[in-house]
Amino acid sequence: MIPKAFLIILVMSKETILILDKDFHTQWTLRTILESERYIVLAVDTIERALTNFQEFEVSGLITEDQIDHTNVPEIIRELKKSFPELYVMMLTAENLEEKEYKRIMNAGIDDLFLKPISTEKILIHLKKGLRHRKVLLQKKRLEQRLSEMKTNRNVQEVALSRDSLSQKKSFTVR
Repeated sequence: MIPKAFLIILVMSKETILILDKDFHTQWTLRTILESERYIVLAVDTIERALTNFQEFEVSGLITEDQIDHTNVPEIIRELKKSFPELYVMMLTAENLEEKEYKRIMNAGIDDLFLKPISTEKILIHLKKGLRHRKVLLQKKRLEQRLSEMKTNRNVQEVALSRDSLSQKKSFTVR
């Protein structure tokens, strides 16, 4: 039997995936697949509810359609990426896209774009790869912050040493 505390830690360590799709069947299928892999899954059918979830949860990945209620989802993604640059985004579409439209979508910050229907295996492979990349980006960000703090502390120490040496020189001159 697995201790309860271990199970809580295991659940807390998994990423949260947000599914934004109008189709209930797609939501249910994706939720089932992802929960079987122990992801925390939030499924919504409106952009407003999706944006609310970004305020309430730490969302690691987003799986979405390219159009929701005649709204251009790539533009929403572009704005989301400003606040959450390490967010992994997989977009699913039911339409073949022309090259120009494909480029526009990918330039909005979409990490992977697939034509429906898509295999479960392909979803999981790309999601895991995208989330690994996200972890690297977050680790890099933490290391850069730590380095910046270390530089700031070093500068403060150098200023303190300079003051000490100046006060020692003044003391020496006065004598």
